[in-house]
Amino acid sequence: MFGISDYYAVLQVDPQAEPDVIQAAYRTLARKYHPDVAGGSDERMTELNNAWTVLRDPRARAEYDRTRRPEARAAAGPQHPAESWQAQPATPSGAPSGSVLDFGRYAGWSLPQIARHDPDFLEWFARTPIGRRYSREIEGLLSTPARTAMALADERRPGRFRRR
Repeated sequence: MFGISDYYAVLQVDPQAEPDVIQAAYRTLARKYHPDVAGGSDERMTELNNAWTVLRDPRARAEYDRTRRPEARAAAGPQHPAESWQAQPATPSGAPSGSVLDFGRYAGWSLPQIARHDPDFLEWFARTPIGRRYSREIEGLLSTPARTAMALADERRPGRFRRR
């Protein structure tokens, strides 16, 4: 069932990728490499189909993940830029409030904590398929009055440097 190829590398996704991301990658690459399209090939499409068959099924994906060779994981490093991102910071600032993420580099962080630490991430996250359900909350956090309130709260917290 499992070939020599690293299926995550074939679909150009991170091994921790959400199913929606894997599906989007498969569809994009299938459109590009389909044999009926100029530049497409049967071999490449077969490789994509094999990877998609395994990674779309949660049970097959779990089994594949258990059987992946360590050298395949090591070789995937340069092909998966998400793995080279800096790991989640040790402790979020501020008390958790609002929606809390249970995945990714900010797992366990609330949206207001992420807004204080990395507002650019939230702007990007709101545009992703999985982040759209949080878009209203993110818009509220990234609005000018909300940012001002967060800055004031940071200044009032003991042990914090005040910005002038």
